[in-house]
Amino acid sequence: MYLRPFDPWKSRLCTCPSKYTLNVYTGCDHACVYCYITSYIPKAFHVRTKDGLLPALERELRRLDKRYIVALSYSSDPYPTIERELGITREVLELLKRYNARCLLLTKSDIFERDLDLLGEMKCAVGITVTTVDEKKSRLLEPNAPSPMERIQALKKAREAGIPVYARIDPIIPFYTWEDFGVTLSALKFVSHITVSTLKLRRDIRKRMEAKFPELMEKLNPLYEKGDRMGEYRYLPRELRFQILNEAERMIKNAGITFGSCREGYHSYPSCDGSHLVPP
Repeated sequence: MYLRPFDPWKSRLCTCPSKYTLNVYTGCDHACVYCYITSYIPKAFHVRTKDGLLPALERELRRLDKRYIVALSYSSDPYPTIERELGITREVLELLKRYNARCLLLTKSDIFERDLDLLGEMKCAVGITVTTVDEKKSRLLEPNAPSPMERIQALKKAREAGIPVYARIDPIIPFYTWEDFGVTLSALKFVSHITVSTLKLRRDIRKRMEAKFPELMEKLNPLYEKGDRMGEYRYLPRELRFQILNEAERMIKNAGITFGSCREGYHSYPSCDGSHLVPP
């Protein structure tokens, strides 16, 4: 099945409402250093299409429980570079529209601007992930993704088109992206909801981070060694994590934006993921 109930980590900290997840592609070429999909997708940074996706998806949509939204995408970005040429995600959106499916779209690309005409006719909300607006840091963290400001400009156009918009500032990395949080938030003040999450390390993520940011990891490794373990993931110590989340929440709410947190054991309102923005 291509439409699956969401929660790949099966985490006791996941507070997402019941929903479906749909990954149009397998793999993601943004190749983010902190990406978690390398733990369960072989050749994770190599994008592949899915044979028979559209006819199979249409069969599944005929049986869709429309109480639940369809989230695109949490394992493979719906707008990898090749989507400009192939347009498969647009075809998927056309199917979702035809079957009146409610959609929560999340991307780290600006390609979705091409599809605003279609998204404006759907029951959907559109979100982007912006780890930092510092271009140099972003290029190191997310080497193949469009720049943060390109994503933000595309999201502003979605807002101007009347589409509900949200953002994720994720992951928050102490001594690095956390230093820019206020500036990043300022660039996103037009959104309705922001979800945050701190960096979570597993072995593959730690190895990439140590290779690319050795000095930063010299500071972070001792903190994570003292932190909580959730399955294969290491978290920052709870006290430090909650201190960061509390300050992020204060700043976000002061900007007149609702706040969500992802798999932190913290709180969110009205939802963790922005799903409350999708029209009923």
